[in-house]
Amino acid sequence: MHIDIQTRGAFGSALVKLEPSDSFVSESGAMFRASSNIDIDVTTRPRGSTGGLLAGVKRLLGGENFFFSTYRSRDGMPGEVGLAPTLGGEVRVVELDGSKSWVCAGGSYMGSHPNVNLDIQFQGLRGLFSGESMFFMQASGSGPLLVNAYGEITEVEVDGELVVDTGHVVAFEETLSYSLTKTGGSWLTSFLSGEGVVFRFSGHGKLLVQSHNPAEFGKHLGRLLPPRKG
Repeated sequence: MHIDIQTRGAFGSALVKLEPSDSFVSESGAMFRASSNIDIDVTTRPRGSTGGLLAGVKRLLGGENFFFSTYRSRDGMPGEVGLAPTLGGEVRVVELDGSKSWVCAGGSYMGSHPNVNLDIQFQGLRGLFSGESMFFMQASGSGPLLVNAYGEITEVEVDGELVVDTGHVVAFEETLSYSLTKTGGSWLTSFLSGEGVVFRFSGHGKLLVQSHNPAEFGKHLGRLLPPRKG
């Protein structure tokens, strides 16, 4: 298996090249092209992952899709699948080596090798008060993991503490812990400033952040749309 990132920056996509014995999993709806010998199997749970219908519901609440798509060759010949995110942004490959898990924020998971185990991580009240999803996707095992962002992805090596706006987190290593906190001197000034709640990461590990916030873009776009009639 080989993954080529076709374009970088605002309109990223990935081309997954499969050998006859390979398969690859993505969120449903991510495929935009495939060779004619590729078979597509749509399920609520990829092999090696936990949950079924309930896990699908949790993924919906976490900003992911209900179904997964699994791609494999059906004629014993190599094939390829083109994948792209819904929003314009960068696509990146994270290579998992089995030593640590990665946690994907809502909507950032795009695809993975079948050896990557996917599980739903409940944030509890942190998700409710952050304004983001209440569930994160945890990826463990070994193999490539595809994540996508709205805008540009920046990799940050956290050694100590780092504050990140809740809407800009893409994915992070499980070695990092996080808590919710305010940005200003009080919760009132934090919300009045437009910043609201942020994540305070601590520990040592890698963190991927996105340059743009899809939720804020949605709010801005909503104000520009004409009011509904009737």
